Amino acid sequence: MSDERSITVFYDGSCDGCVQDRMYYESLQAADDATVIWFDITGQERQLREWGIDPHKALLELHIRDSQGEIHSELDAYRLLMRRVPRLKWLGWLLGLPLIRAVSRYLYHWWVERRLRKEGRL
Repeated sequence: MSDERSITVFYDGSCDGCVQDRMYYESLQAADDATVIWFDITGQERQLREWGIDPHKALLELHIRDSQGEIHSELDAYRLLMRRVPRLKWLGWLLGLPLIRAVSRYLYHWWVERRLRKEGRL
């Protein structure tokens, strides 16, 4: 990692929606902010395992590796990413509220599993 504040976001480059989400986050980042590194997990099963990430779970949940090497997943990963974007900080805070967190987690898993089944990847 090049910056002590940098994070690596593991995303599914085979998923059009995931690529669009990445472009959206990048559009909200400051032009000189290189603290978010994007890593396409497609075909990277061995590398993911070396980092301690189950490749199957990487398809089902967003994963982020922080500058200390700690892996964050699911809504915790989204909240970490949203804290980097001033316009989305409020949403990251909202996702941390207990009831909203539980409902969001359920809907997120439902949506991802539905998408992967539809694509024939699950």
